[in-house]
Amino acid sequence: MKWITREKPKIDRIACPWLIKRFIDPDAEILYVPHENVLIEAEKMGAIPFDMPNVEYTHYQDRCTFDYFIKKHRLKDPGLDRIAAIVRGADTDRHDFAPQSAGLEAIFSGLSYNSSDDQELLQLGMIIYDGLYSWATHLFRKKHTKDGPVEQLLLQVYDQFLKQKKGQKTPQWAKALREMIQDQLDTNLTMSLREVSQELEINPAYLSREFSKHFDNLSFGDYMRNARIEKARQLIETTGHSLTEIAYLTGFSDQSHFNRIFKKHTGESPSIYRKSLKR
Repeated sequence: MKWITREKPKIDRIACPWLIKRFIDPDAEILYVPHENVLIEAEKMGAIPFDMPNVEYTHYQDRCTFDYFIKKHRLKDPGLDRIAAIVRGADTDRHDFAPQSAGLEAIFSGLSYNSSDDQELLQLGMIIYDGLYSWATHLFRKKHTKDGPVEQLLLQVYDQFLKQKKGQKTPQWAKALREMIQDQLDTNLTMSLREVSQELEINPAYLSREFSKHFDNLSFGDYMRNARIEKARQLIETTGHSLTEIAYLTGFSDQSHFNRIFKKHTGESPSIYRKSLKR
């Protein structure tokens, strides 16, 4: 079977072909063509288009095309689920989804910079994703320092150092980030971890790892979702805006997504919450 997508692949458009060839269609032929030619060539060659707007195999909700392949083909594999979170975070600049996302993006950005041959990138990507799958299946619990006595000793010293510095003040970047989030409360709260890291001039992987220590033990994504829901509750309580308007004002892509996240956080849908206030 032939599968076709846009040229110049980086993350999702290499991850998906790997998934196809390893778990769905071992004899698959992967084609990369200019964006404007994908659908034309797909029809001409009888190929299945993917990672394109208005086709079946593409992004959905807050998930990427790799997620859709897993869902569509009912691939029940914990290793693939771990890779999906990494790919999703790398492909959507949401490195809070998985700490490995920043590294995956860096690797494929570098490979893309070094080569303009899409098939060469795919072959390199197949090797990388084979390795990632082995890690996600067999090695994800193993720490780099697990078997090294010297590294273990250094970790013990580091842990003691952290305990001694327990009363240390909040770092300046955390204070600045808290102010940035507060400033965003009056907008639509669509700020991403990548944008924040650029503004603060901090590595996104470091920021993703350290964020929870200074923000209620929550990841960046969870903290922002909580902030958006609290802002939505405030708007429901104090304004006459429609729920569709409130969804937009709090940065949700559509009202159904807003309804789902609001109910998950509060136990009630926005409409029921508003009715309960009137009572």
